[in-house]
Amino acid sequence: MGKSVVVRALADIRAALAVLDAEVDGRGAEPFSAADPLAGLADGCLDVLVGAREVEARVAGLKARAAVVFADAAGVVAGPGVPVVTQEMAVAAEVGCVLALGPRAASSFLATAHAVVASLPLTLAGLQAGTLSWGHAVVMADEAAALDAAGAVELEAHFLDPDAPDTARGCPVGELPAHRFRAKARVWRERHHAESIETRHTRSVADRRVEYRPDPPRRWHSCQTDTRPALHPDAWRPAGAC
Repeated sequence: MGKSVVVRALADIRAALAVLDAEVDGRGAEPFSAADPLAGLADGCLDVLVGAREVEARVAGLKARAAVVFADAAGVVAGPGVPVVTQEMAVAAEVGCVLALGPRAASSFLATAHAVVASLPLTLAGLQAGTLSWGHAVVMADEAAALDAAGAVELEAHFLDPDAPDTARGCPVGELPAHRFRAKARVWRERHHAESIETRHTRSVADRRVEYRPDPPRRWHSCQTDTRPALHPDAWRPAGAC
């Protein structure tokens, strides 16, 4: 019964999207404005964009929860005899297959989804309410990763709880571009939890890597390292080049 419910729900979503497509194309049952159809269509498209942004956030929250529940269920089904790394790779492969993500992107998505669902309730609530985008959730999870549980609670409360004693002022987080929110969140974290700077540095050092991917007729060579060495003029000069 559950599967038929899912099928019907997804069919309803597709039908709703078809209605919105028709409205954007100007083929709706009635024009947005009879007096000025073109201006009405422009305003109507903005309304569609506003609604689509909220729906995208809700869908992102649903994807995160579905991925975490799948990972937990798959772990139980596999049993305790399966190595943890093997199970994580299998889960990432399954999720990457259905979402058309590469292994690294799938693993990153799963890590963020688990952080949001398991330890960032206000962020998950914002996604489900349509007030936060997935980009904001990624920033929150990334900054909270350098904090302990109590620090993560403080971080969320400061930016997402309007009733918190030290709530952030100004524009709500969900109305900021994600990159601007990242800057604000990082400043707050470093000011209120200076020890997190070293924690984040240690994690970043562990994440350093060099990737080499054949892609005929070219080759991709990417490196994640410290800023100063990466910006040095000789950092990317081939050996023996002038």
